Amino acid sequence: MRLSCLQENLSRGLGIVGRAVATRTTYPIMQNVLITTDNSRLKLAATNQEIGISTWIGAQVEEEGEVTIPARLLTEFVNSLPAERIDLDSTDQPVGISVKCARFSAQINGTAADDFPPIPTVESGVAGQIDTKVLSEAIEHVVIAAATEDSRPVLTGIKVEIKGDEFTFAAADGFRLAVYTGKLIEATPEDVDFIIPARALHEVARLIAGQTEPVEFTVTPSKSQALFRLNNIEIVANLLQGTFPNYSQLIPDEYDTRAVVNLDEFIRATRAASIFARDGSGIVRVMVDGAAEDGGKIMVLSKSEEIGENRGDIDAQVDGAESKIAFSSKYLTDVLNVLETDQVALETTTPSSPGVLKPVGNDNYVHVVMPIFVQW
Repeated sequence: MRLSCLQENLSRGLGIVGRAVATRTTYPIMQNVLITTDNSRLKLAATNQEIGISTWIGAQVEEEGEVTIPARLLTEFVNSLPAERIDLDSTDQPVGISVKCARFSAQINGTAADDFPPIPTVESGVAGQIDTKVLSEAIEHVVIAAATEDSRPVLTGIKVEIKGDEFTFAAADGFRLAVYTGKLIEATPEDVDFIIPARALHEVARLIAGQTEPVEFTVTPSKSQALFRLNNIEIVANLLQGTFPNYSQLIPDEYDTRAVVNLDEFIRATRAASIFARDGSGIVRVMVDGAAEDGGKIMVLSKSEEIGENRGDIDAQVDGAESKIAFSSKYLTDVLNVLETDQVALETTTPSSPGVLKPVGNDNYVHVVMPIFVQW
């Protein structure tokens, strides 16, 4: 293999696939990046058996070939080079590559490409297109509720349901639930549902930043892999197998109290309360009062025996009786930070029942948070 490319392009390409490089593995070669030529372009690929990322960059290819190189070493070296042309030559003894740029040069040992695990390919299945902004917002709104521990692997994923031209993303970690609905560019030929690792969707959201063209996706008939095709990037994720909770049963269909407040004021009060909640088990208390002398309001409180206590009052439009409920400050902050609205509605029934948060004026998102039992 012999080719040349720009340092900035190679650096960007390595940054794209780097997130798919395995960090802890019994197979050292999975800590490598696959470098190969493909139709007069340079292709970089990496996989950690959960997700595989491939990207193509422009290059002047003089001789075809392929090799795998330790990803971290190559990335750090390329990032240290000046923004000029890089010449890459593969070597047979030892197996690796020769890198030259300006007055810098290096020989980096690697492994034959034949030993690299194959990146899954998705040739057929249910395919569709989704607007980049819509996909980015959907991912941002639900990944916060996915579990991060592997005790129940299915909860580390996002449940995706596609019916016609409508899709639903749902995530739940046992303490909270996030459900987002949106529209595809056009209806898919058939309905499909699957569970994709939240980490995979997080990478998709990272890589589509700045892209304006729609994202193409394909799900294999066996529901074992899903492919997302971006600009010069392909992401293949191994789907999770198992039964996702029936999330629709977890969403309360009625409430005793509904309070509508300004989102920015709610965020500010919650952040202030979170400071005192750090030493108070991370608990934030929320009290809704619809009969206040100065109109309806929400009180956001927290206290710590050692530090002290805090209270923030927010004007609210209250429908229903007075109520009180306590949340994890992290869970409450997480959902408020992803909302894109002027006002947010908090719906409650009893202090021991889940609280529901929704953007006002938009019914495509609902977030359910389990309460924390406290002494009032």
